[in-house]
Formats: sequence, C-alpha cells, structure tokens
Amino acid sequence: MPRRRRHCPPGLPVHVVQRGNNRQTCFTSDADRKAYAHWLRESTDKYGVDLHAWVFMTNHVHLLLTPRRPDAVSHCMQYLGRNYVRYFNQQHGRTGTLFEGRFKSSLVQTRQYLLTCQRYIELNPVRAGMVTDPGGFAWSSYRAHAFNQPVKMWHPHADYLALGATAPARMAAYRSLFAGSLPGPLVREIRAALKTGLVLGNDRFRDEIEALTGQCQRPGKRGPRAVRRSGAG
Repeated sequence: MPRRRRHCPPGLPVHVVQRGNNRQTCFTSDADRKAYAHWLRESTDKYGVDLHAWVFMTNHVHLLLTPRRPDAVSHCMQYLGRNYVRYFNQQHGRTGTLFEGRFKSSLVQTRQYLLTCQRYIELNPVRAGMVTDPGGFAWSSYRAHAFNQPVKMWHPHADYLALGATAPARMAAYRSLFAGSLPGPLVREIRAALKTGLVLGNDRFRDEIEALTGQCQRPGKRGPRAVRRSGAG
C-alpha cells in the first residue's frame, strides 16, 4: 500500500512524533537530551519552523510545530535526525539507524484542538508513570508554559498567549488546564490522527485541508479527493 503523502502547509500547526527504530532507546542521559535540544533549535532556526511544545521521552519525541515555509518540517526533521544520530552513534560506539525511517505527523486545528494536543504532549511522562505531575519532568515544554521557564527554542503559540493578558494570568490559566487528565476519547483521537496521518480537528477543518491538499481527510479513505468548493471557508 502506498504511503500517504505528507502535507505541512506554512502557518498550520503540526504534531510530530519521532520514534526510535523498533522502539529502541533514543536518550540514555541528560547529555543526550541536551544534544537533541541543540540540534532541534538549530534545525528550527535554519528552516523556519516555530516550536510550540515538546517532550523528550526515552524512546520517542513529541513536537508541536508551525512551519513558515513549504517543506520546512520535512527538512527540519531530516537535519535534526541526521545530526543527532551522528552524535549518538559517536557517543555510544554504535553504527546504523536510530529513528524510524519516517516520522509521524498530523495537522492540528487551532483554537479547538491545539491546546488539547499540547496537553497531550506534556502529559506523556505522567501517562508513562515517570512522574505524577508534568512539572516534575524537565524535558518538556510544560515548565515554559506553566512557570515561564526561559527556553530559547520556544515560540509560544497564539492560542496559548490568548489565555491571559499578562504572563501570570496566562500561566495560571494554563496550569488550570491540567487539573484533570485528558479524557480517553480525546487521547484515542490524537493517537488515531498520528497513526493515520489524518488531521486532528473537526469536520470543517477536514474540509478545509481537503480543499487545500486535494487529499481525503476521512478515516477509511485514501488518495486524492474531488474538491468540494463549498466546504472550505
């Protein structure tokens, strides 16, 4: 079965997952994570990508990005992977691949879904049983959003900035979003979008992306789709 063509149009957020090949470990220490963060910052700067949220787990990474140029996300991830794998192999006396050949991605609708996706990313260590509170994990964007921890590679999304008129108001509003866990149906929806490469959003957003890309965004259908002119807005 042919692979689904990836679309990451400029200005639209995209949820990206980069996994270790066969789920092998990608980070053995904080030094590894620091090296990955270095190459991540360099790649996003080089190719014009805004980084909104992240989490560096043991064998995979979640990123929430907005490209400013066509094909920027693919170029960014290729550059990041190539440089980090070279570092990792040199440090650990190994050769060969480290990450899966193709990262997973899903376009994310702003307003209704973006902050939900961001919470999903930052709650990964909690769901994995590594910490009981997202603030207890150093290698995610939660501390930047919730406590204004300075991180040079961070570009807060407009949906986050709209949570409050001042930084303290935004941080308090953001922390309140984490009072409970994400509902199971939402978690499954986010995972399904990543697995299939379909968008994370409502039917109107699906229509808009179908009109933009000419590719069906409904589960169970593949390939080009006739554009429904009345569907985009």
